[in-house]
Amino acid sequence: MIRIDLLERASELRAMRTPFVVATVVRVAKPASAHPGDSAIVLPDGTIEGFVGGMCSESTVRTQGLRQLAAGRSVLLHITPPGPVPAETGTESEVTVGNPCLSGGALDIFLEVMRPPALVHVYGDTPVARALAGVGRAAGADMRPTTDANAPIPADATAVVVASQGGDEHVVLTAALRAGVPYVGLLASRRRGAAVAGSLGLDPAQLARLHTPAGLDIGAQSPGEVAVSIMAQIIGMFPRGDDPPQTPPAHGGLLAPHTPSPHTPSPHTPSPHTPSEEATDPVCGMAVAVSASAIRLDTDEGRYYFCCTSCRDAFAADHER
Repeated sequence: MIRIDLLERASELRAMRTPFVVATVVRVAKPASAHPGDSAIVLPDGTIEGFVGGMCSESTVRTQGLRQLAAGRSVLLHITPPGPVPAETGTESEVTVGNPCLSGGALDIFLEVMRPPALVHVYGDTPVARALAGVGRAAGADMRPTTDANAPIPADATAVVVASQGGDEHVVLTAALRAGVPYVGLLASRRRGAAVAGSLGLDPAQLARLHTPAGLDIGAQSPGEVAVSIMAQIIGMFPRGDDPPQTPPAHGGLLAPHTPSPHTPSPHTPSPHTPSEEATDPVCGMAVAVSASAIRLDTDEGRYYFCCTSCRDAFAADHER
């Protein structure tokens, strides 16, 4: 069972919109130090809070946890002793890693990816703006409606939609584009949208992120239909899993892109399509996630990373061998 303190920590991370992985031990074949129900949280920087076994198991959980966090996919991780199974095999829902550090035991650990929902900043108090808030919530998005053109745009906003039909729309559009928000939509006719875009002095990269008229061309007429077309376009920009964002948009899952803007950095939102850097333990050959909490050793030849202190110490004692 997940400990109360980890549940509280998970709630805290959700409130901060920080992505993380919950690792829960579901099966143990002795000898192993972990027990069914042991659990831990893997943070985007590789930090592990909790317990899922010894150093080698923890290293595998860190590496696989960061991989799955990047892919946005929960998997069942099988950690086995070395044997006929290749060093690493896997499917879409299961991954098997041969761990040379294990002394005959095995662990099955469920890695559950927890990523914040897409955050959509909506400016305006029009029928479409109100309908969009409802449609977005129904789709699982974190909708942030506002009528204040100077309201700060969240650093990890997935999309900004301007549905004010005039007013200070240029203020919101400029702020969103300068902040690097991946999707910026303007509710306007094609002609007026082109005129507004031309008045903003956009560079090609910014212009590519501005969608006007906002939404897919589905023949929408009512506010609700227009709202559906806009949310469909936003959803299609950020598919689930390893597929890159689509242009033109295609259907996909509604997840935040977790790509910090260069103007508004966010310390805990890595890109889901860029797995963490990995190194190979020079002693046992295991893949090791490169992170601040990883076990490492600096030598004249460079920096090396290890799955556990035993491998590091063995390497330090005779790294030429």
